[in-house]
Order: sequence, then C-alpha cells, then structure tokens
Amino acid sequence: MAERNPQSGFAIRKTLFVWFTMAIILVVASMLYIGSTGRPRFIDRNLLPSEKALSVYEIATSHFKNTTQFQSNNCNPEDAILKLYMYDLPPEFHFGLLDWKPEGDSVWPNLHRKIPNYPGGLNLQHSIEYWLTLDLLSSTDPTRPNPCTAVRVTDPNQADLIFVPFFSSVSYNRYSKVVPPEKISLNKKLQQNLVKYLTSREEYKRSNGRDHVILAHHPNSMLDARSVLFPCVFILSDFGRYNPNVANLEKDIIAPYRHLAKTNINDSAGFDDRPTFLYFRGAIYRKEGGNIRQELYYLLRNEKDVEFGFGSIQANGINKASQGMHGSKFCLNIAGDTPSSNRLFDAIVSHCVPVIISDDIELPFEDFLDYSEFCIFVRAADAIKEGYLMGLLKGVGKERWTAMWERLKEVDRYFEYQYPSVRDDAVQMIWKALARKVPAIRLKVNRLRRYQRFGRGLKESADDGNFPIISGF
Repeated sequence: MAERNPQSGFAIRKTLFVWFTMAIILVVASMLYIGSTGRPRFIDRNLLPSEKALSVYEIATSHFKNTTQFQSNNCNPEDAILKLYMYDLPPEFHFGLLDWKPEGDSVWPNLHRKIPNYPGGLNLQHSIEYWLTLDLLSSTDPTRPNPCTAVRVTDPNQADLIFVPFFSSVSYNRYSKVVPPEKISLNKKLQQNLVKYLTSREEYKRSNGRDHVILAHHPNSMLDARSVLFPCVFILSDFGRYNPNVANLEKDIIAPYRHLAKTNINDSAGFDDRPTFLYFRGAIYRKEGGNIRQELYYLLRNEKDVEFGFGSIQANGINKASQGMHGSKFCLNIAGDTPSSNRLFDAIVSHCVPVIISDDIELPFEDFLDYSEFCIFVRAADAIKEGYLMGLLKGVGKERWTAMWERLKEVDRYFEYQYPSVRDDAVQMIWKALARKVPAIRLKVNRLRRYQRFGRGLKESADDGNFPIISGF
C-alpha cells in the first residue's frame, strides 16, 4: 500500500481554500454592486430615435446596465402593478400618423428593427402617447430593460384598464386642417372612426368606457370626441379647455409635458453661480387667462437681474431658453392660453426654482409630490401688485433656495420621458398614477352593473355628470 504524501494533501487544501476565498469575494462584490445607489446618468432626451432601432435599443440597454435602475428580468404580469389590454387599432390611428408603414399583417412596428421617429420642435411637448405606447409594446419583451410597472395582457378580462393607442396630439398638430377635396379634416375623421370603433366593442359596453384610457395631452386634441368619450379616463396636460363634467381630477390624470430644455446633469451651479435672479422667456401677449403675462412684463422689465423677454422656438430659441434657465435662480411659470405650459418642466429639469402664477393649474402626481418643497406659488391677484413679487422672492434666502434646488435635483427624474423607460421616470409615474385610479374605477363599474345584468340599466348623460350608454357617434 502506497504511503500518503502529506505535502500533496496540504497543496490540495491550500488550492481549495484559495478558490473558496475567491468565491466569497465575488459574491460579496456582486451584492455590493447590486445594492449600490447613486444618481443615474441619462441619455440626452433631446435626441429621439432616428437610427435603426436595434442600435438605439442596444446603446440604451448597455447604458442602463451600468445604473441601479436597470432590470433585466422578465416581467411577470402577476408582478406588475397595472395590467393593460391594448386595442390593436389600425396604424392610421398611431404610428401611421408618424409616416410609419406596416410590414405584413402587423399593425405595430418591430421595436428591435426600427423605432418610428416622432416630430420634433414643439410637437415633442405633447408626445406622451408615443412614450406610453412604446413602453407598453415592449412590456412583454423578455430582453427589455424596463421596470415591471405596467404590462400588456392579451385577455381584456385580465386587464385593470383598456388602453386606447390613438395619437391624438399628433393627429391635431399635423392633420387638423381640411385638405380639399375633403369636407372634413383627417383629425376629425379619425375621431369619428375611433368613437364608432370603441362604442361597438364589448369591452367598452360592459363599463360604458369607464375603464378605458384616452390620451389627449394637447389641449385641442379630441375636440370632437371628448363629449362622447367623457366616461373614459383622460390623460391630459390640464383642464383649461374642458367642461368639469367631461374631465376632472376625480377620474382623470394630469401628465407632465415632455420638456424641451436640456436636463441639467451633474448640476453644481448653486445660488451664487446663477447671475440672473428671475427669468422668463416666451410669448408675452396671450389670449384668455394669459393677459397677466403682459401686466407682469411691464412691472418687471426694468428690475435689476431680471430677464423678461419675448422668445420662441425660432432662431435657436430652445437652446437660448435652456441656457437662460440654467443660469437663473427663479423661473416664472405664468398662465398662458391654458393654465399649464411646458415652461414649468423646463424649469424643473434646469433646477431653476419655479415661480408658478396660475391659479387654475393642476400638477402631475400631486398626490405623491409636494410641489411646495421645490416651487413657489403666487396668486395672480398678488403677483400684479407693484413690488409684491420681487419682495416675496428676495425674502427667500440662500439657505431656503438651496434646499429647494437640492429637492429639484431629486425630483427631476419624475419628469423624464425616454425609451427604454426606467424606474420612476415620467412613463412609470403615469402608470402608477393610473394604478391608483383602478379601485375607484372598479367601484363605479361594479355599481353600474347592478342592473345591467338583467336590464339596460340607467341612461346617463354628460349634463348630469354621469356616464352614458352610447350607441354611436
């Protein structure tokens, strides 16, 4: 029998010890990496997909793998907080409005091959329909880097809500004019066809549309259909041009504009580094509730360290406004033709403390966010008193301003639209806001069904603030 070599046994034990130690180090390192925190870096949102979608998707995926917000696991519908059934509307209602042409029988683009472009300029501010639809289309993609907040389901009976993918803001912006020999605009025709489609669907009839989500972010979108489809949940920019029986906070969602100014990433420009005290650049002469802009212009135009001037998208206007906001302590957000404007969200991502002068404004996610932590609200009647506004703002000391500035840097992520979407950006915040509406919607739908199972139920109308049973446009 051969003798046992003690040096050989020692070598084996030493080797095993080294491998075991290395394994422990790798496990600990991976846990620290997964649990690490930090502010994510974002791809420039001012650049929309214009290359082949595969390269855009790969670039974005590679980028977000290096952030704590990336989630590579498949999205199990049971884990999502919101399940949505999306109608397969013909392309003429959505990506066809962006000049996308379908391939074969599919009504949807292949997001791994090419993402349709969205119009630039001011069109971007109402582009929520684009970002939400892209996110929902990719929600069942096993390789997507998106969070598992909302997921598309194929059975409407399993859905919390029904998503209607009509790009109504693009439809209004691009197709609201009548083109001879047509008698009505394409925008109006699409709305008529949408109403006929929806009201013929069993999914719509079973709830009278209460669980349907309509995207109408542009204030003039869905003008012809809103009085018929008012039972639905609208996603809007504000309620300025809506009858309160058609749209209200009880049933609808206010979503942020897609900002046009560049996000102030790695912002270190504090109180003493921003030479402009108060900033406003935009249209000064407005109709309806925007007359206050003109009054404030005459009050503030000669104040020291105040920049209050006319501006537009022309002549590199967006970049000029972005630079102005980045160098200012306070940025005015004044009511215009409607209570809200994109300017508020430009100020937020510029970390310029917003001064909101709009008595009827409604704000996105206000059941989650306390805007008084990073915004200053001034009643219109007070703002036009001589010396009032400047006195109020000068009373905000450096310490208080800095606290608001720090808070702006924490909340700006809630107002970012992007694809692929990431945790707690604007897309995910909208899904969460909709999810919070679901229990109240279920209650209303169940109450409505009390008599529908054995009869027609009650016929209701927009005049009394209830929801109608609709048979056509």
